[in-house]
Order: sequence, then structure tokens, then C-alpha cells
Amino acid sequence: MKQRAVCGMQLAELIEQTVGGLGYELVDFETSPRARLLRVFIDAPEGVSIDDCAAVSNHLSRLFVVENVDYDRLEVSSPGLDRPLRKAADFVRYAGQEAQLRMRLPVNGQRNFSGVIAGLKEGVVLLQGTEVAYELALDQIEKARLVPKF
Repeated sequence: MKQRAVCGMQLAELIEQTVGGLGYELVDFETSPRARLLRVFIDAPEGVSIDDCAAVSNHLSRLFVVENVDYDRLEVSSPGLDRPLRKAADFVRYAGQEAQLRMRLPVNGQRNFSGVIAGLKEGVVLLQGTEVAYELALDQIEKARLVPKF
């Protein structure tokens, strides 16, 4: 009997549970068309090293064989200085840091916003721009990233 392949949401959940079980946070997960390339971004409070990425990669590779996940290449890395912000907890954790956000639909004629994250309140991201404060619905954010400071 052939085992059914893991797909879409199941794969994301499988990766999140596995990465979390290893003591890391799953920041993001991307697949290329037809899921031939799997890209996994991990983080930890003290940051991640090449050894951390290698350990997670080895573990996921073995797991994918068992779970019949079909892919050609797996990449595991840190999210980088311009870390994507996806979850509510990200906006709490990175309060006080500068970020750029793009909304799914325009808010007062504007889709792109930048400023310092002032926190999160009842599903609304508080962002302090240069001259104005914004309140942006978390579920309407298409993309958000930290702005690296050099």
C-alpha cells in the first residue's frame, strides 16, 4: 500500500511542530512551484548558527523520508536582519524596532507603511510613523519585515 504524500498546510504544521520540538522557532516556510525547493527559516532567542541549521536540516530530511514528502532541495537558514514578521507574537517581541509593512488592501489610500512598532492591541498593530501613528489590522498585513540597523 502506497503512503499518501503530505501536502500544503499539513507540511507547514509538520515543519512547525518539528522545529518547535527541537527548540527553535519557525519564522517562515516557503516552497517553490511544485514544492521542489523547501526553504525553512528558523530562529532562537540567542540566534542560530550554521550548526543549528545543519541539525534542523538533517532532522527534517529524515522526517521527510518517513512522511513521504517529495522535494529536491531543502534549505534551512536564519531569517536574517530583515526578519519577516508573521505572527502576533512577533509584533510584541519586536516592539521598539523599525519595520516596513505592506497591507493587502489600501488603508486611507496607502498600502506601504514604515515606522517603529509600538505593540499590538486586540489584533491591531500599532506603528509609530515619523509624523503619525498607524493602527493596522494584523490579519490585513500582506508582508512585514524588520528594518536592519547598521
